[in-house]
Amino acid sequence: MRLLRCARNDLPELTINTVSETLILTPNLPRAARYAELHPQVAALTAGEPDQTANLANTVAALREAFGFFWVGFYVVKGDELVLGPFQGPVACTRIRRGRGVCGTAWAEARTALVPDVEAFPGHIACSAASKSEIVVPVFKAGQVVAVLDVDSDALNDFDADDAAGLEELMRLAAAWF
Repeated sequence: MRLLRCARNDLPELTINTVSETLILTPNLPRAARYAELHPQVAALTAGEPDQTANLANTVAALREAFGFFWVGFYVVKGDELVLGPFQGPVACTRIRRGRGVCGTAWAEARTALVPDVEAFPGHIACSAASKSEIVVPVFKAGQVVAVLDVDSDALNDFDADDAAGLEELMRLAAAWF
């Protein structure tokens, strides 16, 4: 693994394994190992950065680069709705009510929602007809859901317990940005 040095004016110099332009990704890793490889890089990338949007955007970009997901993004709780935050992929639904669709359900139930076939999910909101499976992971702050990470695949049954565990670990990191 190549180590790169990164210095910011407001932080001491750090030796980290990523810079904003480069993730160090080992080819052909199983997903669980890829999440383990990605987590410290996202932590280093966001360390000391106070801007929530920047951190959410870089996390989304890192996930899409590492896994090639069809769509990945955040929805942030604002009042009684989830409002679209940083994302990568095709255009998306802007607002989702609590309890509606996979994202609203994950928010209302305060738990990860893993959906192998979105067409079989009651009340699924089809932001894109190409989306076939989905996982939504809440971000908790002081016991309350403050956002959700939404990841869509254009393949059926594309997510499993390894994805849930890896994404939940990343969302524990994301809680500090709220």
